[in-house]
Amino acid sequence: MNLRRLRIWVLALVQLVLAAQTTLAAEYRLLPLVPRGGLSADWLIYDAGRNSLILYLPDYHTPAQAYYQWINVRPGRPLLVTFAARQGLSLFLDNRLVFSAPKAASYTLDFATLLPGEERTGSHLLCVWQAEVAPNLPSFTNAAVAPVSRTSDTKASTALVAQPRPRGHQGQNVFLCFLLVIGLLYGSIRATYQPGFARIYQFEGLWSKQANDQDFLTKPTVTWLNLLLVLVFALSFALLLVAIHTNVQTIVILRQLFDVPESAIVLRVLLYAALVAGFVLGKYLFLELMGYIFDVAPLVMVQYREFVRTILFMGLFLPLVMLLYLGLNQTLPQAVLWVSNGVVSLMLIGTVIRIARTLHQRSSLLNLHLFSYLCATEVIPLIILLKLIIFTY
Repeated sequence: MNLRRLRIWVLALVQLVLAAQTTLAAEYRLLPLVPRGGLSADWLIYDAGRNSLILYLPDYHTPAQAYYQWINVRPGRPLLVTFAARQGLSLFLDNRLVFSAPKAASYTLDFATLLPGEERTGSHLLCVWQAEVAPNLPSFTNAAVAPVSRTSDTKASTALVAQPRPRGHQGQNVFLCFLLVIGLLYGSIRATYQPGFARIYQFEGLWSKQANDQDFLTKPTVTWLNLLLVLVFALSFALLLVAIHTNVQTIVILRQLFDVPESAIVLRVLLYAALVAGFVLGKYLFLELMGYIFDVAPLVMVQYREFVRTILFMGLFLPLVMLLYLGLNQTLPQAVLWVSNGVVSLMLIGTVIRIARTLHQRSSLLNLHLFSYLCATEVIPLIILLKLIIFTY
């Protein structure tokens, strides 16, 4: 009898365990292994502790160099993906290198053609790898497949591999509208504040020692004229960054703070304009802090006024570069890029030289203390801006 009761208890215990396992299995189910066609917004990273791929959460995990995703290649169908890449970005399919970006640009690839003929179906593991910095994951999107005739299938698929995406047609109407707004703003400001406008934008007085030239350094900086001109300058500079330097948002800090899609051209122009205006207006606080540290507070206001006047004068040439971009980007893209980099470099370097000249007239830069202050406030920020805007591209 006791043996029979023991068997009953054991059988009941086994049934309870099976019921619990059935309940857990109903609550926790693995995701299907077969991915959908094309890319998704979810990426995976490698977890060394678990020796497995886990879902990447931007606000939880630290940025990595390699990101993974399962893609499904369907028989006889292209898998077009467009993305923005810095130089050296590499793509792997099933741990096999299939693409490496020769330069910073926007690309459109057919992942189906990157696989061997016998493997152009089924699921494959895509890996995006970038040394030193995290790749621009939000730029990886599915591209629309344009109808192509059968006779040109081979040529079209070959052209899609490792070719930069043409940027001339994207947003040209938007750029023209912004240029029109900038021209109208300059004209309206000149008509409203004609004496002050002429005092800033005079070529003959840029390197002179005229009385009106020095008078600008004693007038108030925060005026409606200066604020309006700073906003127009910020809009012009932002337009140039979006049109020519299309991968500014690959900067890790900027991408983490402001995640704006590459296709949202108007939003990106306004975002960059706000950042440029914030940099120009916020530099005064930076100079005040450094002036207090180096004990050169009397020179701070003169330095900031010279900085504002010089960038406003240099910014007058930025719309001309945009016109050059709209006219020649289709035929001479490299020439337009060199001209753009040259104008931006001249604007940044010329501003520092002009500020150094003005400070040298107030107090000799042969003083090591003042020279150190100039390096901390102008030279080091200049190197950082040249690295982010010029040498990255």
